[in-house]
Amino acid sequence: MIFANRALLPTGWVENLRLTLSEGRIETIGVSQTARDGDTRVDVLLPALANLHSHSFQRAMAGMTEYRKAGKDSFWTWRDLMYRFTKELSPDQIEAIAALVFMEMQEAGYASVGEFHYVHHQPDGTPYDDLAELSGRIAAAVAETGIGLTHLPVLYTYGGAGQVPLQAGQARFGNTVDRYNDLVERARYLLRSLPADCQVGIAPHSLRATCPEELGAVLQDHGKGPVHIHIAEQPKEVADILQWLGARPVEWLLENVGVSDKWCLIHATHMTEAETRDMARSAAVAGLCPITEANLGDGPFNGPSYLAQGGRFGIGSDSNVLISLTEEIRTLEYSQRLRDVARNVMVVGEGSIGETLYRGAARGGAQALGRGTGEIAVGELADLMAIDSTDIALCALQTHQLIDGLCFAGRDRVVTDVWSAGRHSVRGGQHIGRERIVANYRTAMKNLMSAL
Repeated sequence: MIFANRALLPTGWVENLRLTLSEGRIETIGVSQTARDGDTRVDVLLPALANLHSHSFQRAMAGMTEYRKAGKDSFWTWRDLMYRFTKELSPDQIEAIAALVFMEMQEAGYASVGEFHYVHHQPDGTPYDDLAELSGRIAAAVAETGIGLTHLPVLYTYGGAGQVPLQAGQARFGNTVDRYNDLVERARYLLRSLPADCQVGIAPHSLRATCPEELGAVLQDHGKGPVHIHIAEQPKEVADILQWLGARPVEWLLENVGVSDKWCLIHATHMTEAETRDMARSAAVAGLCPITEANLGDGPFNGPSYLAQGGRFGIGSDSNVLISLTEEIRTLEYSQRLRDVARNVMVVGEGSIGETLYRGAARGGAQALGRGTGEIAVGELADLMAIDSTDIALCALQTHQLIDGLCFAGRDRVVTDVWSAGRHSVRGGQHIGRERIVANYRTAMKNLMSAL
């Protein structure tokens, strides 16, 4: 049971709210003037967000790519450095990094994660004895942290648009369609040991890393659950796909594949107005990763036009260079302000920017991960976050201003509690397994640094 001084429901703010949970879901919601014995008492209760796009292993290379060399740095030069780093990772290190990342996500306020998992094999490309060994390591990190998981094994067949062969640095990623199908089924088997809210979707890496025939085959076999794909992140990607397939990436995808509300299109940064409109009408979710998109120089998403057409969106931490829910939300809005030389951009008509972004990201993230949550309502998964309104960043605000304060003035330190499908992993601002998880990560990084 949870008693909240204030809570944000779909209908608005309510005081003195009491929730009961059962089998990971919200069973009852009612108003009670006082907490009861045994209740977990919190100040402000919110629906927790899903982190819809993560490559957990990249957290360990944060800070290693911020040195400019001769010439122009870009996403593509960053990618080369990432490939070299990836070659050194062992299964134990991948598990330790993932556990730290998932813990940091929960302490930042996320209740679940979409792990876009593309490191599958040994450094030379040879599969492990267990084809899904590294998916199993992600599952182990989830079991340790309690975060909700939508695991997204990645199909990565080619090194570039036009079926270019894989490069040496991509050897750990590569699979044929047949081997990929085997990997997905093995991952599903491994996830059976996790709570029922954890599931497996699929992730064709991008149009440039697959081809139309193989994309169609994989969708026919596995397209009933969540489908995530990188799309239109960089101008070079757009130009390469246009030259190869005769259409821009988002344009081609919408015209040739049955994109629906099961899909999450990651980044979708470089779109025409027509693509923006058509993507919004498809009911797919735009998976926006503002911190990473800024760090890699991707450019800003076409937010105002997309929202005006009723487009759905969620947020993700992608490269995990910084894991911060509040920073992702404000970076999304600030990217629009910098481009448009305007304020309060990401809302249709009038209204609170913070609440528009927070509620939108809660609904869109839940849809993208297939979690059946996104709001505090009976029957929904109990993905919940509590914040402390007495924090110095929020203490001067009225109730209707709290989400604006959280998104634009707050830091993740205001988060006191997080539940993932009812699993109460963050209490008093810290994860219950923090000491052990951090110690394991430090040991793994000491070993990794000696190998680099």
